[in-house]
Amino acid sequence: MGGDGRRIRVLVVEDSRTVRARIVATLRSDPAFEVVGEAGDGDTAIQECQRLRPDLVTMDMMLPGLSGLAATEHLMQHCPTPILVISSADNRAGFIDTIAALDAGAVDVLDKPLGQNATGGNDAWDRDFLRTCRLVAKIRVIRRIGHHAPVPAARVPQASTPKPDPQHPYSVVAIGASTGGPTAVASVLRSLPVTFALPILLVLHVHESFGNAFASWLGEATDRRVRLATSGEPLSLVRPGEVVMAPPGRHLRLRGNTLMLTDEPERHSCRPSVDILFESLAASHGPRVAACLLTGMGKDGALGLLEIDKSGGLTIAQDEATSAVFGMPGEAVRLGAAQHVLPIEKIGPVLGRLIVPSDLTGRVRQR
Repeated sequence: MGGDGRRIRVLVVEDSRTVRARIVATLRSDPAFEVVGEAGDGDTAIQECQRLRPDLVTMDMMLPGLSGLAATEHLMQHCPTPILVISSADNRAGFIDTIAALDAGAVDVLDKPLGQNATGGNDAWDRDFLRTCRLVAKIRVIRRIGHHAPVPAARVPQASTPKPDPQHPYSVVAIGASTGGPTAVASVLRSLPVTFALPILLVLHVHESFGNAFASWLGEATDRRVRLATSGEPLSLVRPGEVVMAPPGRHLRLRGNTLMLTDEPERHSCRPSVDILFESLAASHGPRVAACLLTGMGKDGALGLLEIDKSGGLTIAQDEATSAVFGMPGEAVRLGAAQHVLPIEKIGPVLGRLIVPSDLTGRVRQR
């Protein structure tokens, strides 16, 4: 049910009748949901969304006529509604549109049920789908269209930028993001100087089937080496400027100087959890950590950022104006964990200016 006890009203947009029937049947199996409409193309999706005003839209990308991406962009401009993209990680064109849809304001993406999954019989997909629908439906207003309750001004740090300190060198950068995260992370990585040579550890909330696809896309979009983490790998073997991403479904920790993947319980309904990475970095590297918490729904990463702040590291939160959802960074601001609150376009250049020669890593080059 919704927060007020009402059933969550869903519009299902999918051109495949088989897949659409599967999605509708799964939703109808849970009394918390009510399927109020169906659409097989983008134009109908727009008309039905404007007529029905659903709480949630599930959106296919590869639609006849008006594409799912174009429909998403239109809805975000004229009828802002939480949108869950249902797409195949194996379809390259669809995946590129999925990234653009997330940038346009779609809340999350889930792999499409294919093959035998499309006709039923996959309890794991059903559970993941229903759980994701519940989370996505909680987003009542998309940040780029609507309005968030402002963070109390007295608790918001000034948009100052830290200055490099040769006596305080950094050895690792950590980034956490969720809703709206793919394009936000890409923006940060693209704006780093070519000579940026610190290892970058990344937790990005994506579903399991999209891990390799997101890593591949992020590498191509930023001209950086991006890969999924390997458990037991020494941090010293991560190449200068390389991005190592937590695999979906596993937590990433740094124990001493070793990357570890674990199957601990979810934190904030997330695995991987930004908090778990940040807390491990606070314990192992303390003042040598530069951590950034970007756009995302919920609170994951805020307490971990606070631990890094307490341990003497650098903490940055994305500002509200440029966040798709000011949940995770907003919570960090409320906790007083963010030393600096910056628009997304300034975070990469700030990190680049912080890098000074370091005897600790032997890998940091002067810009």
